[in-house]
Amino acid sequence: MKAVRQTTLKDQVSVSGIGVHSALPVTLTFHPADANTGIVFSRVDEQGCEREVRADYRSVTATELATVLGDHAGPICGTTEHVLAALRGLGVDNALVEIDGAEAPIMDGSAAPFVAAIDQAGLTELSAPRRYIEIRKPVRVAQGESFGELRPYTHGFRIDIEIEFKNPFIGRQSIAAEIEPAVFRRELSRARTFGFMRDVAKLWNAGYALGASFENTLVVTESRVLNPEGLRFPDEFVRHKALDAVGDLALAGAPLLGAYRSVRGGHKLNHAVLCALMADPSAWALVDAEPAPARRIRGHADVATGLVAPAYGPDVS
Repeated sequence: MKAVRQTTLKDQVSVSGIGVHSALPVTLTFHPADANTGIVFSRVDEQGCEREVRADYRSVTATELATVLGDHAGPICGTTEHVLAALRGLGVDNALVEIDGAEAPIMDGSAAPFVAAIDQAGLTELSAPRRYIEIRKPVRVAQGESFGELRPYTHGFRIDIEIEFKNPFIGRQSIAAEIEPAVFRRELSRARTFGFMRDVAKLWNAGYALGASFENTLVVTESRVLNPEGLRFPDEFVRHKALDAVGDLALAGAPLLGAYRSVRGGHKLNHAVLCALMADPSAWALVDAEPAPARRIRGHADVATGLVAPAYGPDVS
């Protein structure tokens, strides 16, 4: 179902953790924002200089191991994909994301701690209509054996993600889902990032993954996952790739009305497909949400539905 009005947070809320690559402590705070602000990241650097960047595909400076946003002066905030996935997955249109470090905190490796924080702050509707990016014709990008494509789909935003690793423990996995808040919470938000034990030394030597641990990363060998608690889902790996895709495609700048399919993809491919879409003005259009027709309802009572509670207590304030 397409929302009619833009949304923002009712209040500010913070989460604290460490950067998965830097291992440095960092605090991220979500603030409410006015209509048509979009998602903006604001970072105060070591010299006290504040820099802001809009969450936009044109602001991407790197996609090798995470999605990094920056400007002409260089990177501003790294590992943004889980934050963006939580905001887009819950239908938040406008927010200021304030951060006091070079990358967003990894938390438990999923988007669920950010979902919990947004739930704590609460959402409110704004008077401005929500604008969508409607996909008008297919756009496809191939990179070697990988490909991604956006296709017309007017019922909302649908993803179809397939992964295939030579690692026998993961192998080939796929998931398809309509992205709306209840589905995002239940099916994707708790899926954690993962890495291979064979790559650990190489990453450390290159200065990456210095903050990775069993508390925030699924560590996989050829035959098993090393984390003592095991998997949250039998196919947690592809669910996390789907979570990443929701976050990366949030950089369109507005909710998508379309279907996204990715095979053996990642941050680089997600970004390439978004760039290809925006480079073809005939492939998309900005459309305002249309109010739902009025209905006569008899004997109706509003009943609050329960939300899936996270199985941990993130550091939120």
